[in-house]
Amino acid sequence: MRALRAGRLTYVVLALFTAGSLFPLVWTAIAASRSNTRLAQTPPPFWFGGNLGHNLQVAWTDANMGTALLNTVIVAGTVAAGTVFFSTLAGFAFAKLRFRGSRPLLASVIATMLIPPQLSVVPLYMLIAKLSWTDRLQAVILPTLVGAFGVFFMRQYLVHALPMELVEAARTDGASSLRVLWHVVFPAARPAMAVLGMLTFVMAWNDFFWPIVALTQNGSPTVQVALTGLGRGYIPDQSVIMAGALLGTLPLLLVFLVFGRQIVGGIMQGAVKG
Repeated sequence: MRALRAGRLTYVVLALFTAGSLFPLVWTAIAASRSNTRLAQTPPPFWFGGNLGHNLQVAWTDANMGTALLNTVIVAGTVAAGTVFFSTLAGFAFAKLRFRGSRPLLASVIATMLIPPQLSVVPLYMLIAKLSWTDRLQAVILPTLVGAFGVFFMRQYLVHALPMELVEAARTDGASSLRVLWHVVFPAARPAMAVLGMLTFVMAWNDFFWPIVALTQNGSPTVQVALTGLGRGYIPDQSVIMAGALLGTLPLLLVFLVFGRQIVGGIMQGAVKG
């Protein structure tokens, strides 16, 4: 079988896509290293300045970024772990277990994806207010521990990636339901769990709509809530705002650098199994 080789056009297209993808991040860093006066001038700067350290320090102090980053790591990590765990359990049940009403129940779960999240804000806020969870991290974590997308994603993956013969063989050997989940289902679903975990972590990290309702900047803010306090005033300081955005983006880049190869490997492993 002849190996496929990339031509010059392939490298040119990849280079263009890479440059386009990196441009917003590079521009954010350039704007964060300049002064607000320079950013207002025409043409805008296209190279780094000398104010990066000062702007980062101002953004870190004014937005209380240390607390915000810690809170966001807790929220995003807990939501990602909970979504992966519960979605895998529900996906396995819908994919391989036979029980009455499974199809209507799955259809109702998928139908919840059609409901705009804005419709649930008022009743959800009334609920957390009665529980005295206002401006607490559990108000952001618990409503998003599991979602319809994760359940459907894991169900579709396990339908093809997990042979029913493996489950039946484990039960024949006397394995309990928990052992079947731990030794059969979770290993088979590991590639999809890695992808779902990364997607959920990024979405939870960048979530703004519900955290800005449930949390405050002076209480227990996440990164997105803390960034709303930057640049306030008659003339917003765009350079400080960009510095805060850069601080909020760097942890995501670190996660991709550390776990990117494992996630891509998991996707390829799942593709081979499928």
